[in-house]
Amino acid sequence: MDFSLSQEQEMFREYVRKYLNDMEQTKVARDYIDNKVDQVKKVITELNELGCTQLNIPEQYGGMGLGKLDLVPIMEEMGRSLLPGLHLETSAFALPIIERFGTSEQKEKYLSQIAAGEASFTIAWLEPGRSYKQQGVQMQALISGEQLVLNGTKTQVPDIELAHYLLVPVLVNHEVTIAIIDKNTPGITLRAQHGFDETRKLVEVTFEQVHIDQSQIIGPIGDGWSILQVGLLSYNAALSSVMVGAIEHIVETATNYAIIREQFGNPIGRFQAIKHRLADMKLDLETARSLSYYANWALETASEDQVEAIYSARIFTTQAFIRLSAHNIQIHGGIGFTEEIDCHLFVKRARFYENYLGNLEDCYDYAIGSLGWAVPKKETILNV
Repeated sequence: MDFSLSQEQEMFREYVRKYLNDMEQTKVARDYIDNKVDQVKKVITELNELGCTQLNIPEQYGGMGLGKLDLVPIMEEMGRSLLPGLHLETSAFALPIIERFGTSEQKEKYLSQIAAGEASFTIAWLEPGRSYKQQGVQMQALISGEQLVLNGTKTQVPDIELAHYLLVPVLVNHEVTIAIIDKNTPGITLRAQHGFDETRKLVEVTFEQVHIDQSQIIGPIGDGWSILQVGLLSYNAALSSVMVGAIEHIVETATNYAIIREQFGNPIGRFQAIKHRLADMKLDLETARSLSYYANWALETASEDQVEAIYSARIFTTQAFIRLSAHNIQIHGGIGFTEEIDCHLFVKRARFYENYLGNLEDCYDYAIGSLGWAVPKKETILNV
């Protein structure tokens, strides 16, 4: 099988890379750390104008009607620059579940807004002291006529300052249900939280007597958990591409530094220990890339092995991202620990993704269950 990207896909990658190079790559992430939110929003808007938000949206809603594989080069380029924002959550999580489970009115409203770059989604899933497992969703939403009344707290919600809507799993009649909520809805209170990855800003969201229409529910009441699994499949396939882009940048950075840094009159890249380390890093990169491409192909073609393919890619790329970001600091030596260069930014982002929307233990459970190697837990049944 040939999983290489098409000429058109690579051409679009070059447009995105050129723009991000003009924006000095990780400088956008550093602007976000420095709370220059308007500058970050400007970059995101200009990327949207290139068509990044239109790729996998049907033409009838203002999109290009392309597939999951067409997102791969875009996600890789965003991973290279650690681009702040919610493109991953919007295009690879919210969009697929709205397209598959939303009503015609919801599709017309939200997909059209996403295509126009006028809507982005963050995910308010995790609750204080709980996990991303099914039993971790405990926030209640009570039915009141044609409305739902929400009370509870969601924690570690990323980048809400850059979002328009929240995707919120809640319990309705003791069953998980997914609601789309405008972040400016009365009764919502935000409290900033500290996180080690400053390129992802976290908040705690408190809902106090928040009223929403039942038309804001995605899919039938009680089907939320299976809907989340569909979103997670798409998200993890795309996330593997984001991490491949970051890993590629790490390998290039470490290699270039090994060429220019000299010790004992020679570039350190001539020393066997560094050469072997760089070779192992390159091998990890190409393995991660192959797994990522296959995962996204399996998702696009609805292959029978899509679940194990996607979660295998998520597991390996996450571990490789963590491992290589640490190797990068070691190759740079003492300067690798300073804030002046980017090594630390990639270490922090790798650790952020390690536990975001599920940890590696959850991923192993999904992969093992889909392979039939163990009796799957109730929440890991997701043959979608």
